[in-house]
Amino acid sequence: MKTLTFILSLLGLALLTAITAWLGVGHVLSAMQRIGVSGFAALVLAQLVIDGGLGVAWFASCPELGLIRTIAARAVRDAAGNCLPFSQLGGMAIGIRATCGGVGRYGKRVSIHWPEAVSTNIVDITTEVLGQIAFILVALLCLLGHQGAGRFIWPVIGGMGFLAIGITGFIWTQQRGGAAVSRFANFFGKHIAESWRDSLIDNMDLFQARLDALWARPGRIALGAGLHFLCWIGSAGITWLAFTLLGAHLSFPSAIAIEGVVCGIMSASFLVPASLGVQEAAYVTLGIIFGIDAKISLGLSLLRRGRDIAIGIPVIAAWQILEMRRLRREQTTLYTAKESAAYSKNNPSKRAS
Repeated sequence: MKTLTFILSLLGLALLTAITAWLGVGHVLSAMQRIGVSGFAALVLAQLVIDGGLGVAWFASCPELGLIRTIAARAVRDAAGNCLPFSQLGGMAIGIRATCGGVGRYGKRVSIHWPEAVSTNIVDITTEVLGQIAFILVALLCLLGHQGAGRFIWPVIGGMGFLAIGITGFIWTQQRGGAAVSRFANFFGKHIAESWRDSLIDNMDLFQARLDALWARPGRIALGAGLHFLCWIGSAGITWLAFTLLGAHLSFPSAIAIEGVVCGIMSASFLVPASLGVQEAAYVTLGIIFGIDAKISLGLSLLRRGRDIAIGIPVIAAWQILEMRRLRREQTTLYTAKESAAYSKNNPSKRAS
């Protein structure tokens, strides 16, 4: 898996380099300069609003985690997937670790165990995909009628069909496939620290019970999926804003069509870290269909990456600081417990009294 991810990363980087060379670096930079500092700040602010909405969607499905925890953990999960050289699985591992710490439902700093963190992340990802499927359906409706769009419609429909079948099987597995969930936990355990892996595998019954409890609330699952759908619509709004700032004339339904097809393509390329090269090729190709200069489309993709870095790097840095403090507290607590046990062992009379 690591070798495949590395090879796909190199291919994606080569594709990005080829597209940039074909369009000309100077022309692309010139297109990006149209947006200005204030325009870039507006894109970052709009994305922060969407990121907060993603945390709210997670909270709607898993309110026991607390709103602050879901917003923060979701930000860390996305930052790791966007900025670090990991596939989405690696970003999920860091996001689960971030879920374990943080502020709980009533504003108190309460740590949770791996089984609960993994189960809630799985449910959040599931509801996001459900919202994504609905968003892609709307995008396809917006795509109909555009000249040259036919080459995308059937592949996207086929991909969405596979996505729907896959998520249906994934939901069934979470609810009734105890053995399959155990295999997933063992597979996922290969990508995390040994102590965390042992904790997850040793608590498989608790893990399955937590999943069952989450899926026993269909109303909350539906609410989470609906809020994720609204966040996908919001992401299309950011695409429309970016194209407008770059000087392109694009209607909002066309922005939904572009964003929906791009997100479907990027979902299919989940093994490529940050969809390197895939995102750029998708934006350029779709932009041509809607009459947008390829240089502007590539500029939009690069601005999107710049926006993700501008948000992701501070988020990862802040999480690293909090994680180091958390580990230091855990080591201090463990050291104190060992000292207390050693003292009690060496002073039996004190212990008896």
